[in-house]
Amino acid sequence: MLWRLPVSVRSLYIANCRSYSYSSKAVADPLKILFCGSDEFSIASLEAVHAAKLEEPQLVESIDVVHRPGKRTGRGLKVVRDVPIKHFAKDDLGLTTHEIDTFTGWTPPVPYNLVIAVSFGLFVPPRILCAAKYGGLNVHPSLLPDLRGPAPIHHTLLKKRKMTGVTIQTLHPKHFDHGTIIAQTPPPGLPLDVVPELTPAKLTSVLGKAGAKMLVDVLKNQAFLHPLRDHGWYGSTDNPIDHAEKITKQHRFVDHDNSIGEDVDRRNRVLGNLWCTLPNGKRVILDDIRLSNFPKPSRQEDDYQGKPGLMINANDDLVLRTGDGCELKIHACTVEAGRRGEGGETVKSALKKT
Repeated sequence: MLWRLPVSVRSLYIANCRSYSYSSKAVADPLKILFCGSDEFSIASLEAVHAAKLEEPQLVESIDVVHRPGKRTGRGLKVVRDVPIKHFAKDDLGLTTHEIDTFTGWTPPVPYNLVIAVSFGLFVPPRILCAAKYGGLNVHPSLLPDLRGPAPIHHTLLKKRKMTGVTIQTLHPKHFDHGTIIAQTPPPGLPLDVVPELTPAKLTSVLGKAGAKMLVDVLKNQAFLHPLRDHGWYGSTDNPIDHAEKITKQHRFVDHDNSIGEDVDRRNRVLGNLWCTLPNGKRVILDDIRLSNFPKPSRQEDDYQGKPGLMINANDDLVLRTGDGCELKIHACTVEAGRRGEGGETVKSALKKT
């Protein structure tokens, strides 16, 4: 709920709650929605659409939820972790769910006239879209065309965007994030500098609620009906436009020689589980690291002066020195194939041998 958010985060959401003007002379049939989602961001939109259904049954007749199978995690991949929307849709909202890992060979077993995809992860093919009288809609947590791709929230923070927002677009039959923009956070967007050390979870909560409200406004004003009006504005400005590629293991890699302390600290806050390598080549996961504001040598020996990398300081603390001389104290780490969070002594031992 909104009141549970920190005051600074709440201000971001409130700043986004402006009126949006849509107009459509046509009147749509009651909506039979095929909702495709997965995570907390998509849950916010599903909850809002479900509330609209209860409030205005003539607007939304039915909602069926499509989600992907859970992923196996843990040692031996013995534990299956379901996507969050599965239990929320079924247990909390009492909706019918459909679990698929591909649209190939799958036909929705229920009638539908609108597809809504929010943080789903699978491309909705033309066969599914064409069967929907009103096509498809997507809620995207960025100011498109900036940060097209699967990880816009993380890249918003990694790329130090000063503004962000939410976009409602139609689902394109051939490409991700290339539909017609029918609603977007008004210019100049939501300011991010009002929240210090913003995390992906906080930003997901803010943009999730903003996107949910915008989606319901689009449905109520029937802005998805033709002729569509393009409400995109960001691409016509001089603001940067980048791709939000999938976050991979390489995004978490810390290159000792070329790293910058502030960048490592930001990536640690946004991504977590950063990693580097020992002199013997073994990978070290940095479970808990914190920036220390003293860019000076950790040890007094001449052969360590100014060198970046893993090292032991004068207080016998394990630290990571970055290329610009900053240091991050390592409070917990995991050595490859070792016990989680208990690799500190192993790393120290390896460093003393070099």
